[in-house]
Amino acid sequence: MGDKHVVRFEPVDLEMEVDEDETVLNAAFRQGIALMHGCKEGQCAACKSFLLDGDVQMDRYSTFALAEYESDEGYILLCKSHAYSDLTVELMNYDEEELRNAVPLQHLRTRVAAIEPVTRDIVSLRLDLVEPDKFTFKPGQYADIAIPGHDAHRSFSMATLPGDPLEFLIKKYPGGHFSGLLDGGLEVGDELELDGPYGTFTLKKASDRPILCIGGGAGLAPILSLLRHVVADGIDRPVRFYYGARTHEDLFYLDQIEELGAELPDFKFVGVLSESWPDDWEHTGFVTEVVQRLEPGLAGADAYLCGPPPMVDAAIDLLETAGVPREHIHYDKFTTSVAE
Repeated sequence: MGDKHVVRFEPVDLEMEVDEDETVLNAAFRQGIALMHGCKEGQCAACKSFLLDGDVQMDRYSTFALAEYESDEGYILLCKSHAYSDLTVELMNYDEEELRNAVPLQHLRTRVAAIEPVTRDIVSLRLDLVEPDKFTFKPGQYADIAIPGHDAHRSFSMATLPGDPLEFLIKKYPGGHFSGLLDGGLEVGDELELDGPYGTFTLKKASDRPILCIGGGAGLAPILSLLRHVVADGIDRPVRFYYGARTHEDLFYLDQIEELGAELPDFKFVGVLSESWPDDWEHTGFVTEVVQRLEPGLAGADAYLCGPPPMVDAAIDLLETAGVPREHIHYDKFTTSVAE
């Protein structure tokens, strides 16, 4: 263990302890503080903050997440920052409702219950808990699943509710570190270890604004979890769900979406196809284009975005242009990791 220091966060008047050997973000996880974060790997910029005072050194990160000029100005990524003195940090993105209300991190042993393809490149992975027998998380959050035989992990969102059997929806990529195991590398009965929960892609209970969900690919998972939460808690806010896919064959779990929608007083699902579609398909093109055309009142919504980074970036641009405050835009970007 290294020397310990104190980190003070502004403008939320919050302090915590950090060890030099851990990142600021990991120290927050350890102490139940829900700092804004995404990939935890220095690729997405969700944890970008401004260093007001103190000495920080950062592990390697992507300049797409933090440009060189931003680093020179004093911006840091909390997921890559090690404190070598007491720090004062200005949070650029934060949610006061979530900040002091984190779910403690848990380490779990699980056993593979089923591996089933749901489209040509998305697989449903279902896990049974071995130890402990309970996993506490907030709908919309994700977990890190350890890659058997390696020190690495991959992050996947839970598609279910706490207390229900765990399900993850995983997109397969050629050479994917974890997804490559889903074609025979993993079998029913194999054990997997996971850590979580992570993420702030959670329903903001204090809000009464309409809910707008925009998803693509395996980004359906956390949105399904959110929708199940809305139904289970009897939340009566209007919900609009736009899902972008390439072809009709890439749409899946439509029956589950329909069943959930039938339980809500004001729900609409729109499937958008971008590459090929039946002659009678109504909504085609990019999903953000359809959202822009059909949703004139975007500024008053809480938006939840999950899917490929280009889709999420386009949706953020659309929403900000429409006047949606950044604090009302919640998103997860899915990044890939392939074997070298």
